[in-house]
Amino acid sequence: MVSSKDVAKHAGVSQTTVSRVLNTPNLVKKPTVDKVMAAIEELHYIPNAHARSLVQNKTNTIALLSGPLHNPFFVDTTAAIVNYANSKGYRVHVQFVNDEKLNEAYTSVVENKVDGVVMSCILLDDPIFEKFEKMDIPFITYNRKHINNKHFVEIDNFQAGILSAHHMLELGHKQIAWIGGPSTVSTFKNRYDGFVEGMNTQYLASQYVIQTNTSKQAVKEAFEKLMQLPTPPTAICAATDAIALQTIDEATKAGYRVPGDISVVGIDNVDLSKHGSIELTTVGSISEQNLGFLAINELIEMIENKKNSCVKITESVKVFNRKTTKAYQ
Repeated sequence: MVSSKDVAKHAGVSQTTVSRVLNTPNLVKKPTVDKVMAAIEELHYIPNAHARSLVQNKTNTIALLSGPLHNPFFVDTTAAIVNYANSKGYRVHVQFVNDEKLNEAYTSVVENKVDGVVMSCILLDDPIFEKFEKMDIPFITYNRKHINNKHFVEIDNFQAGILSAHHMLELGHKQIAWIGGPSTVSTFKNRYDGFVEGMNTQYLASQYVIQTNTSKQAVKEAFEKLMQLPTPPTAICAATDAIALQTIDEATKAGYRVPGDISVVGIDNVDLSKHGSIELTTVGSISEQNLGFLAINELIEMIENKKNSCVKITESVKVFNRKTTKAYQ
């Protein structure tokens, strides 16, 4: 097996120089870098990543704790995170986590050395936040944030809730329902609070508000419950595009036309919502920036430049008016 000593001899440099080229090439003159890299290619030398990580105290590994894949938001953001991290030379250990399994996921991250953590599964008052800060591991959350209000990338969830309500009201709907998620999560809490703010109180009835665990079965049951009311809603504001898409599926199976019989709006503006056969009306970032991409960009900046900056990014939002809502007649 070819060693770094063989590379050094072939290139006519010291082993120390080979190590510098592999670990800190920016500190080595370009002709020397070129000579060492040529020797590496000619000898088919494969550097020992583990050995380098010990020297650098760096693993080039990032942990990603993502939400479940039945939500297309996490499909989009996971792809963006992995692709960008790989392009920067980082491996990504991905875990798709339900809120019930958070502690197991956190334990796995703590027990395995990583250079940074990016996650979308943190709870509003999650004790892991302080633990990560004390461990001095660069980390950032996306889509969700902690009550401490730092190290996050999100859309303006409160305003998104307001806009979804205003959109239905402007279309003339009065019986408007909300299907959301647990209030222990900043995203769902803030979107619901915004929805309440955006609704005229005379239109908002408690029977039209259902909080779920966001599973497909829970959304199915929520939709059935709403449509069994003496006066069913003519419009449903969903806390996420995933909930909106599942709601539309349940409505179609039950023989309802969307938007002919019932209008549905989501929040997130995932890629799937733009599909020509769906064209979901939704609320999302004005810039249409992928939150996962924004988060991993910030995290790698923290890792490589040893930045302990407090990241606070909230993207402004707007309504993307497509084909799943219409004026009430």
